Amino acid sequence: MDYKDLQSFLSLCSHLHLGKASEELHMSPSTLSRRLARMEEEVGATLLIRETSPLSLTHAGEQFRRHAENTLSDWQQLKRAVGVEVSDLEGSLTLFCTVTASYSFLADLLTRFRERYPRVELLVHTGDAAESIPKAESGEADIVVAARPEQLSEDLSFKTITPSPLLFIAPKNLSSLPLLTQAEIDWGEVPMVLSESGLARTRVDRWFAARNIRPNIYAQVSGHEAIVSMVALGAGVGVVPELVLKNSPMSARVRVLAVQPELEPFAVGLCARTERLQHPLLQAIWNVSAAMDNTNTLTAVL
Repeated sequence: MDYKDLQSFLSLCSHLHLGKASEELHMSPSTLSRRLARMEEEVGATLLIRETSPLSLTHAGEQFRRHAENTLSDWQQLKRAVGVEVSDLEGSLTLFCTVTASYSFLADLLTRFRERYPRVELLVHTGDAAESIPKAESGEADIVVAARPEQLSEDLSFKTITPSPLLFIAPKNLSSLPLLTQAEIDWGEVPMVLSESGLARTRVDRWFAARNIRPNIYAQVSGHEAIVSMVALGAGVGVVPELVLKNSPMSARVRVLAVQPELEPFAVGLCARTERLQHPLLQAIWNVSAAMDNTNTLTAVL
């Protein structure tokens, strides 16, 4: 059982109403109900009687409420004693990012955020980079980690955290692609492994169009991580952000090609609907990222 569970229970004790507590915690009633059931299973007793309106605490629930209050109070005192500023801000945020972002610089950001805002629940969903901006636009995610699009909607705000060059990569062993050993590479013949859509695809398509070259597309895949894997297997030449390559388990099996002119780099950062930035939870994570950027923490991680 963690501190978020305890805070959720105290919210239920305060409102004695599943809907009002879930609204305060910024989570669905079904999610809160499952969390309560999990706590009761761990405690081994019924904590709240749900058949009444309002809800009512059992004897075990009353004891557990005191335990939750004391535990959270002791935790905040400990954090203050070691010099960590602890906020009473609470609720939940949904964040969408790629798998690469989740285990690279994002881990540092979320660690710092949780230290400062222990009562805020972060729901992290992962998927294809091309889905990031649409999820921010639709409101499906409160905030996303994404590459800044060339045309940013007026409804969105973007905060750049770090640049990431866009690289041409080939198999480490060029024997599978003898075309790349030629002094003058015929890019119209080289098999390419490209993303189906998104900013990287737009920029590489533009690169070929500027040279009046029709690319020989061997495969179109969803997700930059899959491109690195296919290139490592000798399927062709791919184009991926440097951030993806550095964090790929297949990075030792590919090489970066010195292609001129270079593709325009990505600007990787946080994106959210501008109107939502007035929400205290979004302001909090926005400010934490700004503080980290000022100390160059994220750049060092990359």
